[in-house]
Amino acid sequence: MTQIISIANQKGGVGKTTTAVNLSAALAMLKKKVLLVDCDSQANATTGLGVEKPGLEASLYHGLIGEADIQDLLLPTMLPGLTLLPANVDLIGFEIEMVSVSQREARLKQLLLPVADQYDYVLIDCPPALSLLTLNAFVASHSVLIPLQSEFFALEGLGQLLNTVKRVKSSFNPGLKIKGIVLTMFDRRTNLAQNVVEDARKYFKDLVFKTKIPRNVKLGEAPSYGLPVMLYDKQSQGAKGYMAFARELLKR
Repeated sequence: MTQIISIANQKGGVGKTTTAVNLSAALAMLKKKVLLVDCDSQANATTGLGVEKPGLEASLYHGLIGEADIQDLLLPTMLPGLTLLPANVDLIGFEIEMVSVSQREARLKQLLLPVADQYDYVLIDCPPALSLLTLNAFVASHSVLIPLQSEFFALEGLGQLLNTVKRVKSSFNPGLKIKGIVLTMFDRRTNLAQNVVEDARKYFKDLVFKTKIPRNVKLGEAPSYGLPVMLYDKQSQGAKGYMAFARELLKR
């Protein structure tokens, strides 16, 4: 059965898009059929998979407002098992145009309906805000995966995100669950990173994945080449981290 997972954290710079791109690629390399939905107007996941945004004739925005069928939006990637639903800056207009539209929170769910069962995993890269786009992602999803950076203030604001999930669950999507919390930008040499891990496990217990994604320069370089890190440098600690995380995710 298809798993639709939103990757969300309202804080920016926590490794959300890095996780979306590299987890998608790792799952595809583990022979899963994956659709990555770029639901952020910054469209970094689109760039990270080598797509030139100015050259897009249509994007997620056109699907959400009903101007394009989803089949016309899907793009193949360099990995046979990975498909991209791209975004560009047009997505900024979605929230404004949907102000008076009924069922506006279910637009993404309706868009994905015809193709979702063709994939093992649909991963949605959410914007760094608790916005209408994030609400659409949560309504469309079975679960939410939360990247948490191993830095000071990491846990601050997480309660707000969890409350949002709870409200969406009670109002729009009773089946929505927290898939788990993945620790990113982990530097084992610092006491601070270890403290964040301990705090996260104390508060969230088994929700915290065992795999930690290390701070790694290759993870920062790979998007500029339009590649997931495992195609850019498969021997890097970043690539090994995301492959290990994908294997752990498959067991949940």
